[in-house]
Amino acid sequence: MSFGFHSAKLGMTLAVLAGASVLSAPRAEARPDLVAFREDVSPGTIVVKTHERRLYLVVEPGHAVRYPVGVGKAGKQWAGVTKIDGKYRNPAWAPPADVKHDVPSIPDVIPGGSPANPMGVAAMTLAGGEYAIHGTNRPRSIGGFVSYGCIRMLNQDITDLYERVRVGTTVVVDR
Repeated sequence: MSFGFHSAKLGMTLAVLAGASVLSAPRAEARPDLVAFREDVSPGTIVVKTHERRLYLVVEPGHAVRYPVGVGKAGKQWAGVTKIDGKYRNPAWAPPADVKHDVPSIPDVIPGGSPANPMGVAAMTLAGGEYAIHGTNRPRSIGGFVSYGCIRMLNQDITDLYERVRVGTTVVVDR
Protein backbone atom coordinates (compact mmCIF):
# COMPACT_ATOMS: atom_id res chain seq x y z
CA MET A 1 0.00 0.00 0.00
CA SER A 2 1.18 3.49 -0.63
CA PHE A 3 0.79 6.05 2.12
CA GLY A 4 1.33 8.94 -0.19
CA PHE A 5 4.48 9.96 1.65
CA HIS A 6 6.67 9.23 -1.30
CA SER A 7 7.82 5.77 -0.32
CA ALA A 8 7.16 3.08 -2.90
CA LYS A 9 8.00 0.17 -0.60
CA LEU A 10 5.07 0.65 1.74
CA GLY A 11 2.48 -1.93 0.83
CA MET A 12 0.70 -2.43 4.10
CA THR A 13 -2.58 -2.61 5.82
CA LEU A 14 -2.80 0.16 8.35
CA ALA A 15 -6.18 0.46 9.90
CA VAL A 16 -9.67 -0.84 10.01
CA LEU A 17 -12.21 1.55 8.61
CA ALA A 18 -15.68 2.77 9.49
CA GLY A 19 -17.93 0.09 10.87
CA ALA A 20 -15.28 -1.99 12.62
CA SER A 21 -16.44 -3.65 15.78
CA VAL A 22 -14.69 -2.89 19.02
CA LEU A 23 -15.81 -6.03 20.88
CA SER A 24 -17.02 -4.29 24.03
CA ALA A 25 -13.80 -2.39 24.60
CA PRO A 26 -13.83 0.16 27.38
CA ARG A 27 -13.17 3.70 26.22
CA ALA A 28 -9.45 4.34 26.45
CA GLU A 29 -7.96 7.63 27.54
CA ALA A 30 -4.56 8.96 26.61
CA ARG A 31 -2.33 8.69 29.62
CA PRO A 32 0.73 6.54 29.34
CA ASP A 33 1.53 4.90 32.67
CA LEU A 34 4.93 3.96 34.09
CA VAL A 35 4.52 0.34 35.20
CA ALA A 36 6.56 -2.61 36.41
CA PHE A 37 7.61 -4.81 33.48
CA ARG A 38 9.33 -8.11 34.19
CA GLU A 39 10.18 -9.40 30.74
CA ASP A 40 13.81 -9.76 29.73
CA VAL A 41 14.04 -7.19 26.93
CA SER A 42 16.43 -4.30 26.48
CA PRO A 43 15.48 -0.72 27.31
CA GLY A 44 14.15 1.02 24.22
CA THR A 45 12.26 -2.07 23.01
CA ILE A 46 8.55 -1.85 22.21
CA VAL A 47 6.50 -4.86 23.31
CA VAL A 48 2.90 -5.24 22.12
CA LYS A 49 0.75 -7.69 24.07
CA THR A 50 -2.14 -8.34 21.72
CA HIS A 51 -4.27 -10.21 24.28
CA GLU A 52 -3.95 -7.28 26.72
CA ARG A 53 -4.39 -4.66 24.00
CA ARG A 54 -1.42 -2.79 25.47
CA LEU A 55 1.87 -1.51 24.09
CA TYR A 56 4.89 -1.24 26.40
CA LEU A 57 8.00 0.84 25.80
CA VAL A 58 10.71 -0.54 28.07
CA VAL A 59 12.48 2.47 29.63
CA GLU A 60 14.79 0.65 32.04
CA PRO A 61 15.14 -2.89 33.36
CA GLY A 62 11.93 -3.72 35.22
CA HIS A 63 9.96 -0.64 34.04
CA ALA A 64 7.99 0.36 30.96
CA VAL A 65 5.65 3.05 29.76
CA ARG A 66 2.28 1.42 28.99
CA TYR A 67 -0.25 2.62 26.40
CA PRO A 68 -3.70 1.25 25.47
CA VAL A 69 -3.93 0.13 21.82
CA GLY A 70 -6.27 -1.36 19.26
CA VAL A 71 -4.95 -4.54 17.65
CA GLY A 72 -5.75 -6.96 14.84
CA LYS A 73 -9.25 -8.35 14.67
CA ALA A 74 -9.86 -12.11 14.41
CA GLY A 75 -7.90 -13.54 11.51
CA LYS A 76 -5.70 -10.44 11.21
CA GLN A 77 -3.48 -10.86 14.28
CA TRP A 78 0.20 -11.70 14.02
CA ALA A 79 3.19 -12.17 16.29
CA GLY A 80 6.90 -11.70 15.77
CA VAL A 81 9.90 -9.44 16.08
CA THR A 82 10.48 -6.54 13.71
CA LYS A 83 11.89 -3.01 13.69
CA ILE A 84 10.54 0.45 13.02
CA ASP A 85 11.68 1.31 9.50
CA GLY A 86 10.01 4.70 8.99
CA LYS A 87 8.43 7.58 10.90
CA TYR A 88 5.84 9.88 9.34
CA ARG A 89 3.75 12.84 10.55
CA ASN A 90 0.24 13.31 9.11
CA PRO A 91 0.65 10.56 6.52
CA ALA A 92 -1.71 10.17 3.59
CA TRP A 93 -3.25 6.70 3.38
CA ALA A 94 -4.04 4.45 0.43
CA PRO A 95 -6.07 1.40 1.44
CA PRO A 96 -4.55 -1.98 0.59
CA ALA A 97 -6.36 -4.52 -1.57
CA ASP A 98 -8.01 -6.38 1.33
CA VAL A 99 -9.52 -3.14 2.70
CA LYS A 100 -10.66 -2.09 -0.80
CA HIS A 101 -12.25 -5.51 -1.18
CA ASP A 102 -14.11 -5.15 2.12
CA VAL A 103 -15.04 -1.47 1.54
CA PRO A 104 -15.11 -0.90 -2.25
CA SER A 105 -16.44 2.66 -1.91
CA ILE A 106 -13.38 3.88 0.00
CA PRO A 107 -11.27 6.47 -1.87
CA ASP A 108 -7.97 5.34 -3.37
CA VAL A 109 -6.07 7.88 -1.23
CA ILE A 110 -7.10 9.78 1.89
CA PRO A 111 -4.90 12.84 2.45
CA GLY A 112 -2.93 13.30 5.65
CA GLY A 113 -4.74 15.56 8.09
CA SER A 114 -8.18 14.61 6.74
CA PRO A 115 -10.73 13.65 9.43
CA ALA A 116 -11.42 10.53 7.32
CA ASN A 117 -7.77 9.39 7.45
CA PRO A 118 -7.46 6.31 9.70
CA MET A 119 -3.72 6.93 10.26
CA GLY A 120 -4.20 9.76 12.71
CA VAL A 121 -1.41 12.25 13.34
CA ALA A 122 1.58 9.92 12.93
CA ALA A 123 2.66 6.48 11.76
CA MET A 124 5.73 4.35 12.34
CA THR A 125 6.04 1.65 9.73
CA LEU A 126 7.34 -1.78 10.61
CA ALA A 127 9.96 -3.66 8.58
CA GLY A 128 8.40 -6.03 6.11
CA GLY A 129 5.97 -3.45 4.76
CA GLU A 130 2.69 -4.84 6.04
CA TYR A 131 1.97 -3.08 9.31
CA ALA A 132 2.47 0.10 11.30
CA ILE A 133 2.00 1.58 14.73
CA HIS A 134 -0.18 4.62 14.11
CA GLY A 135 -2.71 7.09 15.46
CA THR A 136 -6.41 6.95 14.69
CA ASN A 137 -9.41 8.96 13.62
CA ARG A 138 -11.59 6.62 15.74
CA PRO A 139 -10.46 6.98 19.37
CA ARG A 140 -13.28 4.74 20.66
CA SER A 141 -11.65 1.81 18.84
CA ILE A 142 -8.66 1.82 21.20
CA GLY A 143 -8.81 -1.18 23.49
CA GLY A 144 -10.44 -3.41 20.90
CA PHE A 145 -9.62 -6.04 18.31
CA VAL A 146 -10.23 -3.69 15.41
CA SER A 147 -7.47 -3.44 12.80
CA TYR A 148 -6.23 -5.35 9.80
CA GLY A 149 -3.07 -6.11 11.80
CA CYS A 150 -1.71 -2.68 12.67
CA ILE A 151 -1.25 -1.35 16.18
CA ARG A 152 -3.59 1.60 16.65
CA MET A 153 -3.01 4.28 19.30
CA LEU A 154 -4.73 7.43 20.50
CA ASN A 155 -3.25 10.43 18.70
CA GLN A 156 -1.83 11.84 21.95
CA ASP A 157 -0.15 8.50 22.67
CA ILE A 158 1.35 7.99 19.22
CA THR A 159 2.72 11.53 19.46
CA ASP A 160 4.36 10.68 22.81
CA LEU A 161 5.75 7.34 21.57
CA TYR A 162 6.92 8.90 18.28
CA GLU A 163 9.11 11.32 20.24
CA ARG A 164 10.58 8.54 22.42
CA VAL A 165 11.70 6.07 19.71
CA ARG A 166 13.74 6.14 16.53
CA VAL A 167 13.96 4.25 13.27
CA GLY A 168 15.58 0.90 14.08
CA THR A 169 13.71 0.41 17.39
CA THR A 170 12.92 -3.27 18.01
CA VAL A 171 9.21 -4.16 18.19
CA VAL A 172 8.08 -7.47 19.72
CA VAL A 173 4.46 -8.47 19.13
CA ASP A 174 3.07 -11.25 21.35
CA ARG A 175 -0.39 -12.69 20.97
